[in-house]
Amino acid sequence: MAEKKIQCVCGFGCGSSLMLRMAVDDILKKNGLSADTFTGDVGTCLSNPCDVIFISRELAERIVDRASVPVIIIENFMDSNEVEEKVLAYMNSQ
Repeated sequence: MAEKKIQCVCGFGCGSSLMLRMAVDDILKKNGLSADTFTGDVGTCLSNPCDVIFISRELAERIVDRASVPVIIIENFMDSNEVEEKVLAYMNSQ
C-alpha cells in the first residue's frame, strides 16, 4: 500500500497548518504510523494531490463540496486529543 499523503490546511499555508502538521507527525510517530504530511492554503489545496485534508471548520465550508478526498474538520488545532483521535480514526480506516 502506498504511503498516505496528508494535507494540513489553513488560510495561507504557513501558520496554523504548520502547527497542525507537526502535531500530525508526532501522532503518527508515536503510533508507529507513516504518512507524507505537508501544508497547504485554502485557495490552492484542492489542486494538491493528497489522500485527505485536515482543516478548520470555517475553511472547510469553502472546499468540502468540491473536494475529491475526505475533508476532516478539526474544531481546535490546539486540542491534541481531538487531533489525535481524528488522525488515528482516518489512518485506521485505511
